[in-house]
Amino acid sequence: MINVADLISESNIPGNYFAPNTYLQGDFESGLIENRQGGRLLALPETLIRGLYSGLFAELGSATGLVLYNCGRKWGKNFFRRFSEEVGSYYRQPVATMEMIELVQCLKQCWKAHGWGIIEPNFDHYQQGFLVVEITNSGFVNEITAAEQPSCFIEAGLLSAFFSELAETDLHCVQTTCESLGASSNLFILGLKKRLESVSVMVEKGQTHTAILQSLTAN
Repeated sequence: MINVADLISESNIPGNYFAPNTYLQGDFESGLIENRQGGRLLALPETLIRGLYSGLFAELGSATGLVLYNCGRKWGKNFFRRFSEEVGSYYRQPVATMEMIELVQCLKQCWKAHGWGIIEPNFDHYQQGFLVVEITNSGFVNEITAAEQPSCFIEAGLLSAFFSELAETDLHCVQTTCESLGASSNLFILGLKKRLESVSVMVEKGQTHTAILQSLTAN
């Protein structure tokens, strides 16, 4: 028979680490925003983000996308490290040993808590070597350099680095739909770079995400 007292004495089952009412803490007088571990957070107004995109495009032109992608890659590696440390410490187990459904839920809550939109990883094509990620209401849509092409280069780089670290394999990321072009969400495909070489060409030709994915998985 289970002893209720023993259950109560055991460590409590942790809740959502990224719950906004506990994860985000601010001091209006000092203007500081911190997470629950005391790490400082930075609020980026939309006007500032647009200004950064505009300035980069004015200086770099068509190379802006590559620069932003590489910035996202570097940010993604640091983000994965912090994410692993915080989540691992809170749930008392390394991220690598967590059940995938638990890990994905943590990522979704983390993304939302930081105001980056709603993220939804899709593992339906995992056995074929591809991961699809959907992001809605993105905080990083770049309308300055869109030029009829998906333009969330920072997100693509961030996703590439995060899932590369998680999979311990260097993964590339290509965006196939973009909110800046009227799509309902941003869609990304991740996989080995060599296997994604044709995706950018298909995007430039205006092929749909579904058609691109079908072409990849058929091959």
